[in-house]
This record gives sequence, structure tokens and C-alpha cells, in this order.
Amino acid sequence: ILVVIFLYAMLTIIKKIGGKSQVYFKNQQAELGTVNGFIEEMIEGQKVVKVFCHEKSAKEQFRVLSQKLCEAATSANTFANILMPIMGNMSNILYAVTTVSGSILAIEGILTTGTVVAFLQLTRNFSFPITQMSQQFNTVLSALAGAERIFEVIDTQPDKDEGYVTLVCAKVASNGSIEETSHYTGHWAWKHPHKAEGTVTYQLLEGKVEFDNVVFGYEPNKVVLDGISLYAKPGQKIAFVGSTGAGKTTITNLINRFYDVPDGKIRYDGINITKIKKGDLRHSLSMVLQDTHLFTGTVMENIRYGKLDATDEEVIKAAKLANADSFIRHLPHGYQTLLTSDGANLSQGQRQLLAIARAAVANPPVLILDEATSSIDTRTEALIENGMDQLMKDRTVFVIAHRLSTVRSSNAIMVLEQGKIIERGNHEELLAQKGKYYQLYTGMFELD
Repeated sequence: ILVVIFLYAMLTIIKKIGGKSQVYFKNQQAELGTVNGFIEEMIEGQKVVKVFCHEKSAKEQFRVLSQKLCEAATSANTFANILMPIMGNMSNILYAVTTVSGSILAIEGILTTGTVVAFLQLTRNFSFPITQMSQQFNTVLSALAGAERIFEVIDTQPDKDEGYVTLVCAKVASNGSIEETSHYTGHWAWKHPHKAEGTVTYQLLEGKVEFDNVVFGYEPNKVVLDGISLYAKPGQKIAFVGSTGAGKTTITNLINRFYDVPDGKIRYDGINITKIKKGDLRHSLSMVLQDTHLFTGTVMENIRYGKLDATDEEVIKAAKLANADSFIRHLPHGYQTLLTSDGANLSQGQRQLLAIARAAVANPPVLILDEATSSIDTRTEALIENGMDQLMKDRTVFVIAHRLSTVRSSNAIMVLEQGKIIERGNHEELLAQKGKYYQLYTGMFELD
């Protein structure tokens, strides 16, 4: 009975202290994450830190964060480490109580000496695992606290995708009908399953995009786009210009279905994009962003990322189209040059050229250029535009630019202000109107 009582008491203490310790270990892991994030941020932004002479303040910030981590770790380990001596002392007390009570019972003849010795041995055998567990308890709690942060990310539910229209390889038969194929034959098609009739219809992928009175806001009471309507078809280049925050990038985010619109409709080849599976929708698009990201690997592998089954010849053709071939061949190992740390061994302009080549190799029907030439000098930009004209042929192209020289050749230019299209037309038409676009365009050249 004494052994059972003591074991119950020991397990109760472990539960109580464990619950308190876990809170401290969670705090320790949070502080550790903050320190690691700060270190990574300072390493990536070391040039900015040096330019503004913030080395001392950065060191002081690091000292403060490290001190918080030290305090959190001390609190966690202090609380957890008291468990081991408590368990050790309780084990010794249990052994002593068992010895005394057993001796009394043996003297009175109730128990034999052998039975008492056996009980003492069993007491050690019962308490030893609990004592050993208490020695590893802080390590286990620390690991659990770290694992909990990881599981929070793993358990995050992906966005719901209620689309059912998919993109498939297809061919056009001699009678004009569209047939699904197992490999690419030069055509893509939208596959519409009709559950009610039990039939499937196919529609060729063309790249027509339509916005019908679209209203959108990142927050419920803050409208970013208000009543946007536009239509773009293959062979057209549509440009969006306007001040920062006007909603230009938001439009391209909606085309990719990074967000769904609460009011209005976006149609792709006449299909409401909410009916198209997100993965298939994005597979039909290619995008070049202002912030270029390159993966650790060769130049060839980074360009091929746009189309994983592209041949070397297709990659080189795409690089030539983006005017990247010449500088790539001057790299130490050409297309086999290894890129590390997000292409740290390349200039910003060279990284941008690789991003354009990556989009070109994907050969998409719809191309989105979000400040794609912002990091390229004017001469290189002119060369790229010649190549981009070939890339844009028979494609629907959306261009976002602050540098208005890049949008002059657009079929239609949309001028956005406070989430609305206030002007639309080609370059000459908008200049003739002498409105907002005229002010932006002439102001640019006045600055030049």
C-alpha cells in the first residue's frame, strides 16, 4: 500500500510540474525562433545595415533577444530540473519507509526477513524507472514544445478548391472534334465533367480573360478593386499603370486565384475561374515577378523549372528569347554554372533575365509580367522587348509597369486610381486625352 501511495504521489508531481514546464519550454522555443529569424534577417540585409551604420544597434538588438532567450531557457530548465531531485528524494524516502515498516513487521513475526528484502528490491524496481524518466523529462518537454510548433504548420489546412474543370493534353481530330491524349500534341483543352448527364465535354485552351464588374478587398470594409471590367484575347498586350497601391498587382493575383472575388466574375475562355482547379489554372499561366527567386542548382535547372520536361535545346531557345544566352555563356561553366543563395553570384538584372527565360520555356497561353524589366538597364530592356514580341505572339499578355516606356506598344493601357479604371486606350489615344496617363508620361520624361 505504501509503495502504491508513493508511486501515485510521484506520478502526480510529474504531471503537475510537467504541465507548468511545458509552458516555459513553449516560450523558450518562441524566443529561439525570434533569435534565429533575426540572425537570418541581419545576414540577408547586411549591406543595408552597413550603409546606414546600424551595426551597433543590430548588436544591441541581438543582445536583448539573446538575453530573453537565456531567461526563457533558464526558467524552463530550472522548473524542469527540480523534478529529478524531488523524484530521487521521494524514492529514497519510500525505500526508508519500506525498510522501517518491513523491519517492524519482521520483528513481530508477521513477515519473514526474505519477504522484507524482496519488497525492498521491488521498491527499487518500481521507483527506478520513474526516477530515470525525471532525468530526461526536460529534454522530452523541450522536444515536444519544438514539435508542437512544427505540427501547427503541418496541420494547417490547404485552401479549399471546389474547381472541377481540369486542363488536359488534347488533339483536334479530322472531323473537328477534340480528343484527350496522354501526351502533349500541340494543344491543351479544358475538360468539363457533367455529373448530371454523366458526360464530358472539351474546350480548347485559348487564353481569353474577362473581368466582369469585379469588386475585391483584402479586408471586408476596404475595397481595393471597385467595378473592374476588361477583356483580353490572344495576341493582345494589356498594360496596367498607376500609382503604388492602385490595385495593379491585385488584378494579376486574382487571375491566378490567389484570392477569390466576392462580387463580380472572372472568366477564362468563358469559364468562371472558380470552376477551374487552381493547379490546372496556374499551369496555363506563366508569371515573371519583380522579386526574382532562383533555386540552388545550375542555370539550366533554374530555367527548366518553368517546364520540367523541357529539353536542353528548348531551354537554350528560351534563354535566347529572353536575351540571357550571351551572359550565360560567359559564366564559368555556362549553363552548368551552379547558382547558390538565390543567385548571389549574379547581378539583379541577370537574375531577372533568367526569370523571363523560365517563363518563356513554359510556353503559356497567358503571360503576366509584374515589373519584369524593373531591374534591367534601358539598353537590355530594348533587346528583351524584341525577343518578348516573339514570346507574346498569339498570347494574352498582362504587363504591370511603373516605367511607362515598357507599355507604349500595348494594345490597351488601363490607368488605375483608387481601385478603378479611370482611363483606357492605347498609348496615342491616352496622350491625346491629356488625362492622368498624359501627366504620368510627360512627368516621367521631365524627370529624365
